[in-house]
Amino acid sequence: MAWKRGNGATRLAAAVILIAVGQQAGAADLAQPETVPQAGTPLTQPPSPWQIRLRALGVVTEDSGHVSKVPGSGLSYSDTVTPELDISYFFTDNIAAELILGTTYANINGKGSIAGLGKIGKVWLLPPTLTLQYHFTGFGAFKPYIGAGVNYTIFYNQDAESAQALHVKNTFGAALQVGFDYMLDQHWGINFDVKKLFLEPNFNVTVGGARLKGTAKLNPWLIGTGLTYRF
Repeated sequence: MAWKRGNGATRLAAAVILIAVGQQAGAADLAQPETVPQAGTPLTQPPSPWQIRLRALGVVTEDSGHVSKVPGSGLSYSDTVTPELDISYFFTDNIAAELILGTTYANINGKGSIAGLGKIGKVWLLPPTLTLQYHFTGFGAFKPYIGAGVNYTIFYNQDAESAQALHVKNTFGAALQVGFDYMLDQHWGINFDVKKLFLEPNFNVTVGGARLKGTAKLNPWLIGTGLTYRF
């Protein structure tokens, strides 16, 4: 009987000890602070799909064209530098659409058999261009891309000089593009971009009382450099 009483007391003491140890372990778990990122650990966030660029843009024309029914006639156009804004939206890391906005002017001069006309007129043009781009990845901060799309050029503020009247017609054209961004950090970068617009608008002109038609083969190169900002 004494042994049984001693054995029961031993079991009771062991149970009390286990309960006490379990309560201390639970209290320690509750008191343990939640895991937090260590100081200096970068927090990566997916980039915004929106991006803008502001460029200085050189417009270099082809200097080709003619006046119909005037043998040997030719045309040339002034080259300009203008600011340009473009807005991009990234569907994936590789695929983006870009809308290019800017405006500039062109002086139209006679060449060949009509060189004596000098400056025929001056027109302003707004050539919004939409391209679909492929962006290459895996080059770190260097981010090259290519693109192709469509352009619709609006001609406005058309002034005749040696001609009595001048009207250049709005027209569609194709666009090709190649360029790169070099990102300085997550948001800011430097951009270089070259585009070729295939732009050959028809025009009406009145010279010496004669109403004539022709085609201005502008086909400009657009060479730009500036800043990129990724939201």
